[in-house]
Amino acid sequence: MPIANMPKTEMPSGALVLLILRVLHSGPLHGYAIAQRIHVLSSEVLRVEEGSLYPALQRILLKGWVKSEWGTSETNRKVRFYRLTPAGRKQLDAELSDYDRVNEAIKSVLKTA
Repeated sequence: MPIANMPKTEMPSGALVLLILRVLHSGPLHGYAIAQRIHVLSSEVLRVEEGSLYPALQRILLKGWVKSEWGTSETNRKVRFYRLTPAGRKQLDAELSDYDRVNEAIKSVLKTA
């Protein structure tokens, strides 16, 4: 099903940065490829809109968690490639730890309430 026809699924607050960092852990990607990778890896449930992706990338660039450089895409277009920095790897570990803690707390409430 084309992305435009998919029902919109809201991403939990704060999840986008975690997903971007995790996807970039595998290697450098340009913005559109990051969005596509998240969409594919989520079994086409999660959609990342440009209006949220690029501001998030800018924020994590400013925090030093990723670096960027210009390059050429597989379609021969000039694009900005993003790669994880050592600080970004450390932040990814912290984000994953926080996610696991919150996820376990939510599961506990759902199980016992």
